[in-house]
Amino acid sequence: MFIIDFILEPLQYAFMMKAVIVAVVVGVACAILSCFLILKGWSLLGDAISHAVLPGVVLAYMIGIPFGLGAFIFAMISVVLIGYIKSNSKIKEDAVMGIVFTTLFALGLMLISKIVSSVDLTHILFGELLGISDGSAWYTAFILGAVSAIVLIFRRVFMVFTFDPMHAQSVGLPITFIHYTFLVLLAITITGSIQTVGIILVIAMLITPGSTAFLLTKHFPTMLQIAVAVSVASSLIGAYASYYFDVATGGTIVFVQGLMFMAVFGYQKIAKLKAGT
Repeated sequence: MFIIDFILEPLQYAFMMKAVIVAVVVGVACAILSCFLILKGWSLLGDAISHAVLPGVVLAYMIGIPFGLGAFIFAMISVVLIGYIKSNSKIKEDAVMGIVFTTLFALGLMLISKIVSSVDLTHILFGELLGISDGSAWYTAFILGAVSAIVLIFRRVFMVFTFDPMHAQSVGLPITFIHYTFLVLLAITITGSIQTVGIILVIAMLITPGSTAFLLTKHFPTMLQIAVAVSVASSLIGAYASYYFDVATGGTIVFVQGLMFMAVFGYQKIAKLKAGT
């Protein structure tokens, strides 16, 4: 009886029901993409795009357009800049990403410091899951649900692109189109996750579930399943913990993901030590 009350009590509030659903949808989308990012070695790319959208959010507020639109535009600007500089210089890709995202993120901070308004734009950095509006919740659920469906439907194409792009090109797959399609889906996921976990914490959600799954298996379909399970579980635990302990929801979700990763890592180290003895 206690367990049932524990589960049902938060769900009697509309804002908690909405927060739980959105957190799970965001968690699934980020988990699926995280597997591809980890195997492709593109973890820093998610970091770069998530930071680069900040000026877009601020400018969107100044102009009076939806935050998500401004964020998406700057996400695409960052992708184009990274690709152009990498193709036309001797600088390595990780360095180019670092230069682009720190420059755009700094621009966003500058813009925030100059705006005097009743709107606290700093929640974009850390998320505001419990305060998300109905419109934003529907938008997030629909957009990220669509992203998850697209990636899963075409997962074999993305898998070939991730593991062996040269082979993909040799069998006639449009590598450039697939490359930019994946980047667009990543940008949509990041911009759709801003109001839930924020610009800073979405980085962890795009890295940790895939990393945890990668420790447990080398079989990609299983990796996807584990990553989604880890992300959904951490989203539910984080949402409930934020309700009962009155702490930040986005931060709690990411913290739980980190604990899960450390638990798996620690278990594997202990198992290896025991096997060695």
